[in-house]
Amino acid sequence: MIRATLQHHRTCRLLPAFVLILSLLSPPTMATAKEADTYKYLETFSNVLNILQNDYVEQVDTEKLVEGAIKGMLNSLDPHSSFLKPEDFRELQVETKGSFTGIGIEVTIQDGILTIVSPIEGAPAFEKGLKAGDKILKIDNESTKDMNLMEAVKKLRGPKGSEVTISVFREGWTDLQDFVIVRDVIPLQSVKARMLDTDYAYARITNFQAKTTRDLDDALKELADKNGIKGLILDLRNNPGGLLEQAVRVSDLFLREGIIVSTQGRIADQNYEYSAHPSGDHYDYPMIVLVNEGSASASEIVAGALQDNKRALILGAQTFGKGSVQTIIPMPNGAGLRLTTARYYTPNGTSIQAKGITPDIVVASVIEEETENPEERQPKFIREEDLKHHISNGNTPESEEPENEGVKEEEQPKTPEQMMDQEKDNSAEQELRKDRQLYTALLLLKGLDVFSGMKE
Repeated sequence: MIRATLQHHRTCRLLPAFVLILSLLSPPTMATAKEADTYKYLETFSNVLNILQNDYVEQVDTEKLVEGAIKGMLNSLDPHSSFLKPEDFRELQVETKGSFTGIGIEVTIQDGILTIVSPIEGAPAFEKGLKAGDKILKIDNESTKDMNLMEAVKKLRGPKGSEVTISVFREGWTDLQDFVIVRDVIPLQSVKARMLDTDYAYARITNFQAKTTRDLDDALKELADKNGIKGLILDLRNNPGGLLEQAVRVSDLFLREGIIVSTQGRIADQNYEYSAHPSGDHYDYPMIVLVNEGSASASEIVAGALQDNKRALILGAQTFGKGSVQTIIPMPNGAGLRLTTARYYTPNGTSIQAKGITPDIVVASVIEEETENPEERQPKFIREEDLKHHISNGNTPESEEPENEGVKEEEQPKTPEQMMDQEKDNSAEQELRKDRQLYTALLLLKGLDVFSGMKE
């Protein structure tokens, strides 16, 4: 599945083909040097197309050739720009408006290989044990080498109850492993909330969909009515993103003032600044936001907004680093163009593109399986900076590495047994035993003095 960070809609009208070709090959007399170069390149393209139509060993489909050229052109820009055929355009819109059936993974192309960014919690792929960083080399025995993202998504989706076999390679394996996964309806509910401990709430957002803010608001109000809330842990780990508008609204639930996020592009209509609203319901209790290498896009917007406004403590691992905005431009016949048009910036004016959010307290992610070698327990995540043709940060030179000065690893926390009564052997305690980041967050949340410097 592929998620749009921001959707702008524009109208576009194409000229008849013969008029377009004539215009391409007949530049105006006042054309600039840059425009003249463009016409020269387009003339080369037209000549190649003509040769293929006349001299190729078999008759060619001109529409497929032009479509392939467009895809290649967009693929040379960055990992998130793409051409959407009408059915692909509909697939993209379905994700945030209604349910869809599939296996539930966020994928990208890394070094020409279809790679999992994050499985969606509770989805079939998650239940089968697929992990971030897994390489999908085949889908139903068909190589994914030359597939673009939308083609792969279409093959992974299908009717509920149908099976798809994916061949996966994972670092440390010597052979491919086949996973037979039964497609299911991917749940639209993106919020899961409960009391983690007496007076302390836990809310997990799995992705940002059209109803995320409303669902989170309802869940927190219900928990407050039943239990009262002294503090909140907001879990954005392995959240691949979603709708920018929802990221802004979620942030607004916890902020009464200040900038949430801004976007900057080459043209004026891509420059926006989103600010918190003083009116409406707001939650003022202390909070910690959990992030990791799978937190991307909209998740990073929320984390950056709450961090820069000193509203929450960010805990976990460096995030993915997708700091770009994609505009969806409708084309004739129902097609669409998904184009990277801007970078987004945190309230302090920091671009996180190919860098990510650096937590206030770094607690490394670990995998569930125990091994004798502690180093093997470090998961192998990919980030935006690992993707071919990723756009630069915008604030710093491409060669400059993200700075982590002043951020130190949190010392190994005490065991959960020292924090919780041994007799309370419930699911929350079991989860804390396995989840070092969550345990550390709860421990810090209980120490209210940690939040003394944050806004009320």
